[in-house]
Amino acid sequence: MTLQGEESGVAKSLCLDYLAQNTKLRSKGLKMAKITYIEHGGKEHVVEVANGLTVMEGARDNNIPGIEADCGGACACSTCHVYVDPAWADKLPDIDPMEEDMLDFAYEPKPGQSRLTCQIKVSDELDGLVVRMPERQI
Repeated sequence: MTLQGEESGVAKSLCLDYLAQNTKLRSKGLKMAKITYIEHGGKEHVVEVANGLTVMEGARDNNIPGIEADCGGACACSTCHVYVDPAWADKLPDIDPMEEDMLDFAYEPKPGQSRLTCQIKVSDELDGLVVRMPERQI
């Protein structure tokens, strides 16, 4: 898909706004972690997300497809469900009971790998985190 005319201008503007925002955050000394989001079809998106945001907010702010986040991060849906790369599964904080309950509604949850990105706070320790999106969100 190629954007034409006004759509192309809007897309460029959004990209420039995002780059300016990231530059501003870095200039304020805010640390960033690289997160790799992998779509179900295999397309990778490697982005920097500011510490203190959630992995869901990083996806939303970078227009990553496959993470819908219908509830906006309130842990009231399962539309930000991902599979955490096995190398990272033990490095994340434990799942709390509310997140565990919401994962019951996720599409094909995998024990030990399924997480809701709204419940994962980005920090230096998560630099390099890899998450994969399910085929669809429910």
